[in-house]
Amino acid sequence: MDVPDGAVLFDMDGVLVDSERYWHRFEEEWVFEAAVAEGSPTYEEVAGMPYYEIYDYLDAKYGTVVTKAEFVEKYETRAESLYGEDVALTPGVPELFDALRAAGRPIAIVSSAPRSWIAVVRERFDLDPLDLVLSAEELDEPGKPEPHIYEHAAERLGVDPESCVVVEDSINGIEAAVRAGAFTVAFRSAHNTDLDLSRADVSVDGTDELRAVLLG
Repeated sequence: MDVPDGAVLFDMDGVLVDSERYWHRFEEEWVFEAAVAEGSPTYEEVAGMPYYEIYDYLDAKYGTVVTKAEFVEKYETRAESLYGEDVALTPGVPELFDALRAAGRPIAIVSSAPRSWIAVVRERFDLDPLDLVLSAEELDEPGKPEPHIYEHAAERLGVDPESCVVVEDSINGIEAAVRAGAFTVAFRSAHNTDLDLSRADVSVDGTDELRAVLLG
């Protein structure tokens, strides 16, 4: 397996922190039950998408019974306690980051989450220094599964996407990375065991396996 030895671009939710199980519960209990007009959306349809684009997607496909402003406010309110109190750092992340830095590998967080949410995670779990932090809200282009965020991340790092490794946990995120041309690692954990992540170049269970892929 020929793994690039360049920058490593990490998705945040479901990779660096265990936030997806909390978002999953929120979306089941409020988004799909109270905000959607009809039909039965699935979690994997929206996982990895920017939350403000989730509204547009659901509104177009299922209809909604709340305004976009109400929808966005619900997400932002939930995010405060979710990132500030609820989530835990994925075991092994600090050690993996230290090993990547020692190997001279640039590290980036590339996420659909707003910069303010990313900042809480960075500060709370002491993830700095990072070579790049890029949020979908900074781009005037569609988010994941479109490839733009990973194309822009590579550009800002001054490298080609093909030289980067992307670590993702969702179908939409993996699709974005693959379409950008990056080597893509599917990060498996409890929340995505049943998802078809076969579009990724390789799948790993936890940070020990990820470290072996990235550093040998």
